[in-house]
Amino acid sequence: MFDLPVETSKQKRDYRIFRKSLIENGFSMLQYSVYYRIVPNRSAGKKFESILERRLPAAGEVRLLYISEKQFEDMKLLVGQRSKQEKVVGIQKLVVI
Repeated sequence: MFDLPVETSKQKRDYRIFRKSLIENGFSMLQYSVYYRIVPNRSAGKKFESILERRLPAAGEVRLLYISEKQFEDMKLLVGQRSKQEKVVGIQKLVVI
């Protein structure tokens, strides 16, 4: 989850670089400024934590939250509907499209 300032051209550039690094590393947007990536275990998650730390912008807030697959699966959507990707992936560990 992140909240980055985009007032100056440098801040906008930092935002784009950070967001692009999320996408390049397999993160998907859950909602605006909230990205997620499923990993098999916490040590695999630590790998991505260090990758993201190298791309952290100077200003703003970036928060990393580890949750289990079960907790993610139990998430309630109160308004709107699940994205196409969420419907396809569901609780499956491997999806072939």
